[in-house]
Amino acid sequence: QVQLVESGGGLVQPGGSLTLSCAGSGRSFSTYVMAWFRQVPGKEREFVAASTWGGRNTYYRYYGDSVKARLTISRANAGNAIDLQMDSLSPEDTAVYYCAAGLKRPFEDFRLYDYWGPGTQVTVSA
Repeated sequence: QVQLVESGGGLVQPGGSLTLSCAGSGRSFSTYVMAWFRQVPGKEREFVAASTWGGRNTYYRYYGDSVKARLTISRANAGNAIDLQMDSLSPEDTAVYYCAAGLKRPFEDFRLYDYWGPGTQVTVSA
């Protein structure tokens, strides 16, 4: 069974940090785009960050404009997992964060992904 599973969500104070992880299983995701999206009630899923395969052991990183410079995406486990280090969190970062994997472009479009995790809640509050 092919699946993505997120972990690491929770409650954090404003200004704090959190690391989310996503593990893929059931197939190799090493050449896939693996990405993070987030969603709040009533809004569309927002692109957060993506890791794209650049050949051999090379991966490129891309970030949404609203999170650039505060987040770091990294590939792990031979390309079958991704982590998202989030710093300087604010209440506006509160959302359900989803991991996704796919092969189509543009990677910012959530509708083009083939696999999704169930999501993990991140709440930023004092």
